[in-house]
Amino acid sequence: MSEAVGVIVLAAGQGSRFRHVAGADKDKLLADCTGRDGAVRSVIEQVLGNLPATLERRVLVTTEDRPQVIRMTQAYGCEIVLIESTGMGDSIAAGVAACPQLDGWLVVLGDMPFILPSTIERVVAGIVEDGVSVPVLEGEYGHPVGFGRSLGPGLMVLSGDRGASPLFTQARVVEVAVDDPGVLWDVDVPQALVFKQA
Repeated sequence: MSEAVGVIVLAAGQGSRFRHVAGADKDKLLADCTGRDGAVRSVIEQVLGNLPATLERRVLVTTEDRPQVIRMTQAYGCEIVLIESTGMGDSIAAGVAACPQLDGWLVVLGDMPFILPSTIERVVAGIVEDGVSVPVLEGEYGHPVGFGRSLGPGLMVLSGDRGASPLFTQARVVEVAVDDPGVLWDVDVPQALVFKQA
């Protein structure tokens, strides 16, 4: 189903924990990050660089106070959706509403730069019409998460800080077992900007 799956990149959160440590003016999405390939790019560039080329429809949900993030992600082929809320539910709803005709959506967090492209491809391959495709590492659910077409209406009514976890109870959950610590690794603090293999 991957030919009709779009990517929704969530990049509206303010990263308050990161700013508390790094400084109030430091946007974690723009912080230098050493990728698993050893190359240094911003966090958001690492995230976008890991997306398989086959996923052509890309929507980035962010706030208007991030002009640098917007410019950078447009260069990676992202359509920009601006919202005022920073809640994950609002972000997912806005992203899916921007491309409701698709057969599925892959929700990617903008602060998770270490997910292997092969993991992303496997999660996309697990998307079915009435299901949620989720990577699982040692029994723990990670990101990104794929949603099939029939879950679109439910995604578009999400709001506030709650993500899409309530939909897991209504859908067929396709667990994709992975050996990829990147699915649980978000950049909440500056120390997390460099990947360390366990």
